[in-house]
Order: sequence, then structure tokens, then C-alpha cells
Amino acid sequence: MNNKYFGNSSFYHRALSIAIPVMAQQLIQNLVSLIDNFMVAGLGDIKMSGVNIAGQIFFIFFVLSTTICSSGGIFMSQFKGADDKEGMRQVFRFKLIVTGLIGISFAFLCYMAPRGLFWLMVTSNTDSSAILDQTQIYSRSVALSFVFAVFAQSIATSLREIEIVRAPLVISVIATLINTLFNWILIYGNLGVCRMEVAGAGYATVIARFCELLMFIIYAAKKKPDFLFKLKNLFNINYKLFGTLIIKSLVILYSEIFWAISETVSNALYNTRGGSEVVSGMASGFAIANLIFISMGGILTSTGVIMGTELGKGNLEECRKYKTWLLSGATIFGFAFTLIGLGTTFLIPVVFGQLSPQARSIAFYLVITAAAYLPLWALINSQYAVSRSGGDTKMGAVCDTVGNFLFLGGMFMLTYFTGLGPIQMYAIVKLSDVPKTIIAHFWLKKEKWLVNLAAQNSR
Repeated sequence: MNNKYFGNSSFYHRALSIAIPVMAQQLIQNLVSLIDNFMVAGLGDIKMSGVNIAGQIFFIFFVLSTTICSSGGIFMSQFKGADDKEGMRQVFRFKLIVTGLIGISFAFLCYMAPRGLFWLMVTSNTDSSAILDQTQIYSRSVALSFVFAVFAQSIATSLREIEIVRAPLVISVIATLINTLFNWILIYGNLGVCRMEVAGAGYATVIARFCELLMFIIYAAKKKPDFLFKLKNLFNINYKLFGTLIIKSLVILYSEIFWAISETVSNALYNTRGGSEVVSGMASGFAIANLIFISMGGILTSTGVIMGTELGKGNLEECRKYKTWLLSGATIFGFAFTLIGLGTTFLIPVVFGQLSPQARSIAFYLVITAAAYLPLWALINSQYAVSRSGGDTKMGAVCDTVGNFLFLGGMFMLTYFTGLGPIQMYAIVKLSDVPKTIIAHFWLKKEKWLVNLAAQNSR
């Protein structure tokens, strides 16, 4: 039976059938990322640092490509609900063209590997010259992977948005296993292959991304999803829709960049609270916490797909009910992942046993704190997904502006006017998310999200 606040079991079965494969894919990628880090760490501090410095630039690429696919996803689900195949193809064109430009640009930038760009991140480090040598080697070897990655991401997200979720999961698992295998072969020179060290890590990524894209192309060619079109029609663009998608992307990008800046600044401020034990402890804690943060990706995807599809069908009254059911379900889901998060703390002494007791203690309490916030974060992410499913990207921008100003203001105040440690600081400043969910609650009541975008943007 369903009621005002919770739907029936079939409704949540649909939501979980979308969310679980997405979370499983992210979990596998996070686990493989941990394994990759251990492999590169075996080369020493300098080479590990070189790869990590390059990774900070790559994070910008991830934010840009994800933003484009997210804004396209708003319309893809709605056009799917309306059974508008041409609209779906227009969205897929948008993803391919814009992310393709991003991928090519980053590939060129990373192949050129301007030393001055990377130098900004190690200006005061005594080993900066040696680190930058390794950064340039890795950056050049991994450059081509960005081109393969954006096209694979465009196909994968489009499949999820029309509720085809298992294929992207299987392909991602295979690709990550390929990446791990070739890391082992190329980094250390196993199976008679020349030892390549950090360059081997880059080449392994290129091979894995190429294989991933090839598998997606073969799958799409065989199954022929509704968004697929002939390559010769790539530039057959609906410019009005294209312009709308660009505007939506810019608003989402504003939120993502503001968040990225806030996190970067906060990490620097956390690091003022001690020595290497703080840096390694916080980094280790976040590495474990990422294993439970996968719940946010599942919530965003399942909420966006369900709401977008129903809005595209024109079931506006149903969407009013679904909104409440999804918000309630997401909150309960967050509580479940709080318990799972508490359980992940056992991994800290196993995975990071080589760290100092102080560092392990910091990691332990960081995971505990993050887990306690999961119900709130689950609710916020579901609120954002509901808003964006109807094309309302302004709500997220307003909430993030308020939240990030409170977050950064709190960080600076705690840093310069208290002697609190990094975990206490983290626990306090994350309260800045409470005003965000309050604003979102009242914003959603205005029902600016209750819009059939498919009908508005059909030819």
C-alpha cells in the first residue's frame, strides 16, 4: 500500500533497479582507484605526487564533462517519457559535440603538459622540480584517454537515462579490470613488458578507455537505442534546444565549480591543523568515505530518470506524489547507508595500517562524521534531482551559493579564531547544508519543476 509519504514496493523496486547498478559501477571504480593508487604508490613519493598533481587538473575535466551529461540528462529522460525519438537524438548530439570538444581540448592540453600550469600546485614544495618531471610524463601518456572517455560517458549516461542500466555496469566492470591488469603489466614491467612506471599508468588508462568506448559502440550498434542516429547526421542540430541545454549546463557548472573551489580551500585549511598525519589522515578518510558516497549517485540518477520520464509523459499529478515518495525514500536510504558507513571503518586499519595511529584516528572519525550526515545529504540530492528533472536548475544554484558562503565563512572563522582540529571543523561547517535543504523544501513547493520540457521543446 502507498500513502502520502511513501510509495508501494513496486515504485521503490523501480527506483532501486536504476540506483543499484549505478552505485555498483561507482563502487567498483572507487575500489579500482584505490588499487591503482597503491600500485603507483609503490614507485615512491615523488612519482605518486606527480600523478596526483596531474589528477588535480583532470578533476576539472571530470566536472565539465559530467555537467554537460547531467544537463543533457534532464531532457533525455523527458523525451523518453514522451516517446520523442528525435528529441532524444538531439540531446545525444549535444552530448557528443560538447563533450567531444572538451575531451579534445584536454587531450591537447595534457599532451602539451605546460610545466607552468602544474607548477601552480607545488610552488612551495622543495621537491617541485622532480615532481613536475613525473607529472609531465604521466600527463602526456594519459592524454588520449580524454577523447575516448567523453564519448563513452555520453553513451553510458544516455543509456541510464532511458532506464538501460545493466549494460553500462557490465562494460564499466570490464573496463576497470582491463585498467587494473595493464597497470600491473606496464607500471612494473610484468609478463616481459618494459617497465614504464608512471607512463605505464597513463597508457593503461588509454587502453582501458579505448576498450570501454569500443564496447559501448558495439552494444549501441547491436541494440539500437532510440537516441542513436547515423554519424552523417551529427550536425543536424535543433539550435533552440541546443541553446537551452547550454544555458542549463552553465547554471549547473556554476554550482559544481563553486563546490570544487570550496572543497579545495577547505582541504588547505584542514591541513593547517597539524603535520603529515592530518594530510594523510583526511585523505585516507575521504578515500573510505567515497565508498559510501556512491549512494548519492544512485539517488540523483534514479530520481532524475523517474521524474523526468513521468514529466515527459505529461503525468503531472502523478509527479506531485512521486516527488514526496522519492524524497522520503531517499532519506530512509541515507539512514541505511549511515549504518553501512559505520561498518566501513573496519577497513581503515586494514587498508591504511602503515599510517601513524594519529592519522588512522583522524580517518576513523572523519568516516563516522560523514556517515552521520548521509540522511541529510541524501535528501538534498533528491531535492536537487527533482528540481532539475523539470529543468529548474536555478534552485540548486541558489542553495549552493548560500551553503557555500556559509561553509567557507565558517571554515575561515574556525581556522583563525579557534583551535579546533580538522574533524571538529568538518563536523561544524557541514551544518551549512541544513539551510540548503530548507530553501529547497520551500522552493519545490512553488512547483517550478513541474514542467513538461518535451512538449515545450519538440519540433
